[in-house]
Amino acid sequence: MQLGLSVSDSDVSSFTPLVVLELADDTKAEAITWLLNRIRDKQQNGGAELLVNQLLFPAQDDQKPNPNVFVVGSTLQRLLNGAEDVGLFKEFQDGTMRGFTYANRESFNDFNEGFLSDAECQYIIKHELDTLRAKNEEHVPGYPKLKLYPGKSVVRRLQSKGVLNQYFPLHNKEDLKRLSFSWYKKFKLSFQPLDDIRHYFGEGLALYFGFLEYFTFALVPMALIGIPYYLFDWEDYDKYVLFAVFNLVWSTVFLEVWKRCSATLAYGWGTLSRKKAFEEPRAGFHGALGFNPVTGREEPVYPSSKRQLRIYLVSVPFVLLCLYLSFYVMMVYFDMEFWAINIYNEDPSIATSILLFVPSIIYAVVIEIMNLLYRFAAEFLTDWENHRLESSFQNHLVLKVLVFNFVNCFASLFYIAFVMQDMVLLRQSLATLLITSQILNQVMEAFLPYWLQRRRNKKVHKRMRRLMGDKELPLLGQVKLETEMNTYLGTFDDYLEQFLLFGYVSLFSCVYPLAAVLVVLNNITEVYSDAFKMCHVFKRPFSEPATNIGVWQLAFETMSIIAVVTNCALIGLSPQVKAYFPESDTQLILIVVAIEHVLLAFKFILAFVIPDVPKHIQVNLAKLEFDSLEAFKKREYKTKKEAGSEDQT
Repeated sequence: MQLGLSVSDSDVSSFTPLVVLELADDTKAEAITWLLNRIRDKQQNGGAELLVNQLLFPAQDDQKPNPNVFVVGSTLQRLLNGAEDVGLFKEFQDGTMRGFTYANRESFNDFNEGFLSDAECQYIIKHELDTLRAKNEEHVPGYPKLKLYPGKSVVRRLQSKGVLNQYFPLHNKEDLKRLSFSWYKKFKLSFQPLDDIRHYFGEGLALYFGFLEYFTFALVPMALIGIPYYLFDWEDYDKYVLFAVFNLVWSTVFLEVWKRCSATLAYGWGTLSRKKAFEEPRAGFHGALGFNPVTGREEPVYPSSKRQLRIYLVSVPFVLLCLYLSFYVMMVYFDMEFWAINIYNEDPSIATSILLFVPSIIYAVVIEIMNLLYRFAAEFLTDWENHRLESSFQNHLVLKVLVFNFVNCFASLFYIAFVMQDMVLLRQSLATLLITSQILNQVMEAFLPYWLQRRRNKKVHKRMRRLMGDKELPLLGQVKLETEMNTYLGTFDDYLEQFLLFGYVSLFSCVYPLAAVLVVLNNITEVYSDAFKMCHVFKRPFSEPATNIGVWQLAFETMSIIAVVTNCALIGLSPQVKAYFPESDTQLILIVVAIEHVLLAFKFILAFVIPDVPKHIQVNLAKLEFDSLEAFKKREYKTKKEAGSEDQT
């Protein structure tokens, strides 16, 4: 374990604080005493066996500080035992990745004080806090209405009822400084320090930045081909057939190669062969108390039939209503577009030519606003559906958001391409939507959070300086600052943004070849802005073990299938292809559909032929499975031998 914080405060000088735990300021004293005792108690007594101390902030003139802020740490021995409990994989002496066991700790490479990263230590502490369970208590002390039952997660219960405000991992100042310097403080066109990102933030976030980097580099060939197409053939739509064919191949190969890159990263980080942890019920899940046959514990039970009724009678109609509103707004946009075109035709001038872009800009802004409002509604509905597991909650939320965002962002482009068949307007609309959405995203995701956080930081620093004077209390200041930071809500919005950009490129870039160039430039700035946000705008998130990008892989693959169909249709609409079928539209349609089916078959064959996991990793995984089986056989033989000797005596 790396000891990153230099703690000079006498209250917390006995251990390195890794996690901050903040209770509500009016929490009952008996509840606080009970919780702290449970956290400190030995594992054999049902406790977490962690170290915890209170932080006392000085009184302020304008408001009373929260007295219920605590820092949590652990001994190295406890963390190593926890590493075995959560199933961490580490590099073994033979170079393979194996599940860590405390008994064989000396057989792992680099077993020393820095064997566990800060992110892994904090993840272990989070796991121990989340699995701290009620014993025989009927309710939380001091809260008769806050019922408990044996096996209930104490932390989740307190969090769902507002007694526990938040708990989050502390930043490590020295590690953060080194990571910031190598990651974003120096502008350079090179690979990101993914291993350092994983070491500090965990595998889930590192995989996102790995995907962002891979996506950006994969777009470079399209951008290089798109520039000459844009410069020399802008008015000649016929020649974009070749670009559309290249688009088809690229969108297929791109995702298949990413699977291999993802597997390589996950294996090196020890998550590819790591068993998925048993999922606990969500903090917000509620229902009548019942018996869980899997865990053998009493816990809330909610009938699946009620959840399905909520989904199909409320959620689905709401989504359909939102889609209808999206189509309605789209038609209003076309009315504005025709109005601007008529004005330009009546009086061509610089002013009226600029006016041609105004409807698309307004529509792009409205799209972003509708996406934002719908996101809040989708989260509320998905929470109301009362899903038991976080994975189920996320899958339903992703489905709702993707369906609406896809229709809201791309419906107008499909209408222009295949109903109006106006390729000039399609180019203009695609360019305006893409550029406007990128500008808005950069403002909302980077500049606005940065500005707000700078203002907040200045207030906190002034307040602490006024209260403490020349007295140096770095931990109190750091905790105060990070407590007031915004909470990072995960990679959902980041993947969603990349999904939509992938859609713009793969669906319609053949009519606007600069789309790939714009996305490359956007992603380069995205790397730096996202890196800055993670290091200085948001609270440090807990590490989330991940083997791949999850449900987003399926989302991108679905988009690539739609891209095959769309590009085939665009090729069929090109004058160059239509010239070969001057009298028979039916024959053209049949040929385009046949080619589209052939390309889809080729896509699926390619996905089957290219292994998702590289050969050398498959060999290492098979070797690990074989060694595990042999070890199990030896244990079985030893057990039987000991049992036989006992029978003889």
